[in-house]
Amino acid sequence: MFAATGPVGATTTNDPAAAEREGRELARQLCDLRPEANLTNTGKLVIRLPKKPRQEIPFTSSIRLAEANWTAAYEANPGTNTPIAFSVEHRAETPSRYSVGGTTVLTNDQTMTPFAGSDFWLADLGLEFFHWPGQRLSKREMRRGKSCLVLESRRPDSWTNGYARVVSWIHTESGAIIQAEAYDARGKLLKEFRPTAVEKINGAWQLKEMEIENVQSGSRTTLVFDPQPE
Repeated sequence: MFAATGPVGATTTNDPAAAEREGRELARQLCDLRPEANLTNTGKLVIRLPKKPRQEIPFTSSIRLAEANWTAAYEANPGTNTPIAFSVEHRAETPSRYSVGGTTVLTNDQTMTPFAGSDFWLADLGLEFFHWPGQRLSKREMRRGKSCLVLESRRPDSWTNGYARVVSWIHTESGAIIQAEAYDARGKLLKEFRPTAVEKINGAWQLKEMEIENVQSGSRTTLVFDPQPE
């Protein structure tokens, strides 16, 4: 997951067909955004479970750009002999490809599983919900002091587990997610996602910390990145 670095454009409408059309266009813009350069980040996953000690797991993410695509790789070391790792290959206007070991391709439902025992699912880190066909731009509103477009994403009928829909508040100037809420198949709020800290490096805003809270289980995971050199 990365902080988007480009503005997004969309209008809001009361016409359902237009709202879906504009929602798909906004989601396409977000999927087409790509990092500007190769990057490696280190940090930690801070997992807080009810009535259990806080757990900290070292974390590494890397971005590698190619002409036609870019790949994000994620690795966590929970203290076992074998680190937990997977990668996501992103291509414009093409579903993301999740794989383990570079060869084993994961099914859609397999991406809706926890990463290293945290509240982050693989699909969360890959922002998979922006690739779903069901997208609707509902409104424009202020969230956390910033002007946002509100995008509702609904999972395909072929998916059998995970979120049923995700509502995202997208910053109109940067394209970054200001907040997101994920709902289960019963329509109940399951998770809340929010960036909790950003920093400006070489004139660009970089994500420094983000958090996912499972409101049903009471667990919470914070992904804290190590400081980047200026």
